[in-house]
Amino acid sequence: MVVRQHGRGGGAPAVCALVLAGVMAAGTGCSGDGAGGPAAAGERAAAGKNAVGAPASAVRRAADALAGAGTAEAVTSMETAAGGTRVTIRGQGTYDFRRQLGRIRVVLPKDAAGSDGHRPITELLAPGALYMKNRGAGVPDDKWVRIDTRALADGNLVTGGVTDPMAAAELLRGAVKVVYVGRTELAGVPVRHYRGHSDLGRAALAASPSSRGALAAAAKGFHADTVSFDAYLDDEGLLRKVRHRFGFAARGPAAAVVSTTLLHGFGVPVTVELPPGDDIYTGRIRQGWTGPESP
Repeated sequence: MVVRQHGRGGGAPAVCALVLAGVMAAGTGCSGDGAGGPAAAGERAAAGKNAVGAPASAVRRAADALAGAGTAEAVTSMETAAGGTRVTIRGQGTYDFRRQLGRIRVVLPKDAAGSDGHRPITELLAPGALYMKNRGAGVPDDKWVRIDTRALADGNLVTGGVTDPMAAAELLRGAVKVVYVGRTELAGVPVRHYRGHSDLGRAALAASPSSRGALAAAAKGFHADTVSFDAYLDDEGLLRKVRHRFGFAARGPAAAVVSTTLLHGFGVPVTVELPPGDDIYTGRIRQGWTGPESP
């Protein structure tokens, strides 16, 4: 899969300059989880009869189950590797699946921003929008940058360095060719491992109204129609981990991008306040890379 980079307004370069400078210039060759050992044929057959349900149906219900749970703590990573170099962007925070609001502290690789001393970036995730603080590149320290995620060619599935946890789950609404891999554990929690592909167009049509715009943009912006995934559901059907493999093309060879989201601590209090208009930076952002959307 390759995402096309379009010039769709002033917001897209800000995000691209954040993550793609030195990060999306690499790609990720991170392999997905293997089968984790042979799963008995009887267990595979039983997967369609247990409380979680048939593989495709179980995975497609993941977003609804998270909305029912309400909130969770989230740990994210986005890995790229190319030319023998591997870099990882890591994030940690909390997310409200009912309001589709989250706050993630993003840590860039030491040289991804062109500086060893770049502070962690705070990202606020909201329906149709991404807010960033400590953006750097000429943005005052007390100001936020706001990006319209519906104007991004990938719907901000990769360019923000964090895949919105709800968007990651909503992608699974388009799950096709799903197979049950077997049972395993994540942090001591028994989970069922599923593997398959997400049809972007189908996911956008089935998504909640708040997620539909960004996923529709991704469905149009990617060359391929599907994204491969590994999803891990607990016995209550809650998504504990999901890993998507995207393809990204800036200038030069297309790069693979692996985005992983881990969820735990369901029911944790979550407070996200979006910045007022006066705190939004509207000036020019100094570009730190030479990708196709740089001025």
